[in-house]
Amino acid sequence: MNKSLLWAFTLVGCLCSCSGSQTAEATRKIEPVAEKNRSSVKVPLFNQDSAFSYIERQCAFGPRVPNTKAHENCLQYLETEMKRFGASVSLQKADLKAFNGTVLKSTNVISSFFPDRNKRVVLFAHWDCRPFSDADKSGVSNIPVMGANDGASGVAVLMEVARNLVAADPGIGVDIVFFDSEDYGAPHDVESKVQDDWCLGSQYWSKNTGYTAANKPFVGVLLDMVGASQPQFCIDAISNYFAPSFATAFWKQASELGFGGMFLNRVGAQIIDDHYYVNSLAGIPTFDIIDYRAGEGFPEMWHTQHDDVAHIDKTTLAAVGRVLLRFIYNNCAQR
Repeated sequence: MNKSLLWAFTLVGCLCSCSGSQTAEATRKIEPVAEKNRSSVKVPLFNQDSAFSYIERQCAFGPRVPNTKAHENCLQYLETEMKRFGASVSLQKADLKAFNGTVLKSTNVISSFFPDRNKRVVLFAHWDCRPFSDADKSGVSNIPVMGANDGASGVAVLMEVARNLVAADPGIGVDIVFFDSEDYGAPHDVESKVQDDWCLGSQYWSKNTGYTAANKPFVGVLLDMVGASQPQFCIDAISNYFAPSFATAFWKQASELGFGGMFLNRVGAQIIDDHYYVNSLAGIPTFDIIDYRAGEGFPEMWHTQHDDVAHIDKTTLAAVGRVLLRFIYNNCAQR
């Protein structure tokens, strides 16, 4: 256990990481917080077909594993598209060492909309792919994962959000960060001797955000695995600890839009994901939208060869995208 994380472990319990360990689901119901009266804000329409096409385009490059041609080509695509949507784009490059000593040529893609505004929110997803199919039971553990859900789905939803931002001004600044080298942790059957060997890109970004006291975002939202059928999005315990009021407001919006069957009104598993480092290192209250199912864990396709476009459900993309847009244009813009 990383001693630097002990204080958080003590406060929220034994944590489950993206490497696949699981804890029991908590069943405490989340009580919605009272909202301020706000004027009606026109929320742009989220296009699920558009979002799905962004997943297809990413996967067409192949698995986006660091140090590969597919990774390089996808980086160029993401940079070009985000600029086309009207963002100011910067590439945060870093050489990050993986658990096995491999130096990963990593790039966090940082896109800023309305960069002159100090009132800001920041949205996150990781764009890299798992280099091993270590949860696959068919003996193909050495083959990279396509990452249609675990990676591309979150990126795609945020790309569709980005497409709407300039056309429908939210009245605040919005930053979108695609983290690299999130999924290069040790295989499930290998005991890593390296602490914090997952989420390398978010750790680097969180130590080098470039924000000032004036323009530091007041909330962050992380999307991870938001494209599978029949998802269970609970408020994970890390989100509930660091950003409880924002997470509760988001889940309330989901219920009001009719998506309570996907966004379950309870505290779920405790998961170390990119949001942990954004919270603990960058100090930005951030919550995670992640599919983690009671009694099952992550979706069945997770870290297998089945994490492909054929297993993406457009209705899930639409639900996540619609709630996120409403959260930005209502809760955040009117804060």
